[in-house]
Amino acid sequence: MQNFLDAGTLDIITRLLVAITCGMFIGLERVWAHKTVGMRTYALVAMGSALFVIISEAMVQTYIGISGMNPLHIVAQIVVGVGFLGTGVIFSQNSKGMGMTTATGLWVSAGIGMAAGFGLFKISFIATFLTLFIFMVLWFVEEQLKKTRFFKDSNSINNNQ
Repeated sequence: MQNFLDAGTLDIITRLLVAITCGMFIGLERVWAHKTVGMRTYALVAMGSALFVIISEAMVQTYIGISGMNPLHIVAQIVVGVGFLGTGVIFSQNSKGMGMTTATGLWVSAGIGMAAGFGLFKISFIATFLTLFIFMVLWFVEEQLKKTRFFKDSNSINNNQ
């Protein structure tokens, strides 16, 4: 058990915890916004992405010198997989797309998890802050814009087409 908590293992634990924390904060905002996908989903997507990155790095160390081994292949598949996951939360209601923000939030959460997985903690925290800014501050700005006459007029024009 003594070797289990070596510097390498503590680094992996830190990377996973950073990813979980960042994803959790983004999910917390989604809960406050009364969305279906919340803290657990965002935390799992971020941690899963970090985990795949960590696995990629471990495989490179294991198979160093073998041609054709590239950890970015696994990372690229994360983007595809999360895109598929995001597609599941997008649905149409009365010809109006729903769930786009949740889907893109999950996609960003995966990127944050990948950054944490590579040990890029500053990028993880900055991206989390910016994502929360987009979810919270820009939501408020959008709500204010929807109340303006210009926005109402352009919506009625679009709805009549």
